[in-house]
Amino acid sequence: MTRSYAAHRRDIALLRLGTQRVSRAAVADASPADTVRHLLAMQAQDFAGAKWSVGVRTPGSTDAAIEAALAAGEIVRSWPMRGTLHFVPPADLGWMLSLTSARTIRSAAGRHRQLELVEADFERARDIAVAELHGGRALSRADLLERFETGGISVAGQRGVHLIARLALWGVLVFGPLRAGEAGKANQQTFVLLDEWVTAPRTLERDEALGEFALRYFTGHGPATVRDFAWWSSLTLGDARAGLAIARDRLDELDLGGTQYFVPRDAAAATSEVLALPGFDEYLLGYQDRGAVLAQEHSELIVPGKNGMFMPTIVVGGEVVGTWRRTITAKGVTVEPQPFDPLSATSLRRFEAAVGRYAAFLGLPLLAR
Repeated sequence: MTRSYAAHRRDIALLRLGTQRVSRAAVADASPADTVRHLLAMQAQDFAGAKWSVGVRTPGSTDAAIEAALAAGEIVRSWPMRGTLHFVPPADLGWMLSLTSARTIRSAAGRHRQLELVEADFERARDIAVAELHGGRALSRADLLERFETGGISVAGQRGVHLIARLALWGVLVFGPLRAGEAGKANQQTFVLLDEWVTAPRTLERDEALGEFALRYFTGHGPATVRDFAWWSSLTLGDARAGLAIARDRLDELDLGGTQYFVPRDAAAATSEVLALPGFDEYLLGYQDRGAVLAQEHSELIVPGKNGMFMPTIVVGGEVVGTWRRTITAKGVTVEPQPFDPLSATSLRRFEAAVGRYAAFLGLPLLAR
């Protein structure tokens, strides 16, 4: 039976820290793949930041360990929803796309017209990609785009990324192994065929998939509303409600000012500590309404100029209280906190400990500012 009880804004924030397994709420022996499986999808267009999103929830992990999980196919990176890159468990990508891809493709139709991309272009790109990648081969983005050009498809402007994204939404392509970057540059993921890279996909009927989507979202992100779920998942509100109805007997319900939030039965609030989260982290990006953790007057400080680029955040007691900047060199990493209001001596000391964990994750010393 679903339990219902009243909640306060702070309850929502601390429970989210717990369900998202951030900081001390993390599972001690979790692997990077376990972390991604728990959250189902983690926003990952900023590759470096996304690896830290996994790392901050996976005690003792390193940047190299996250890359190893990606290279082994234990985590995959694709466009499962909102037209945005995410890390997802490989077995779950297919059924997620079965629910979301058609709507995402329709939403891009206007942009495709602007780029003069027609269905014949996408179909030709699919044929080229399958021919070039079949048999376990992998290509970098640049090499794949070169094959498209050679095959008679212009990739000028943003045409190339839209071609690749469409093939990913069709379940043809997925990011695969990493290739060492040129001197001084980060490793880059290559593209492979999804059905060769993911050999054991889960197959779910539509209603089963909707219920799974809802249960996994609220388990990894709750407390959240059905509108949060619909926005996050790219589902229609009707489909989101249908999925919630299927999963609801495994969730509890909270009421905050007349708004219903859903949370897993075993949810426990996290301790009030200080965190250094990356930009685009699910703690902020996992919800349509972010008011439970971020005051409205600070929103533009997180997304300067409303340009869509989310800054790394300082979180104290579940509340986003500032941003931080990093500088990485061969000698180490320097971090500059930029709180909205001055941090207490205790919070500043705990922030230094948090960025110390970040430096250890990168395998670099933390340098004095």
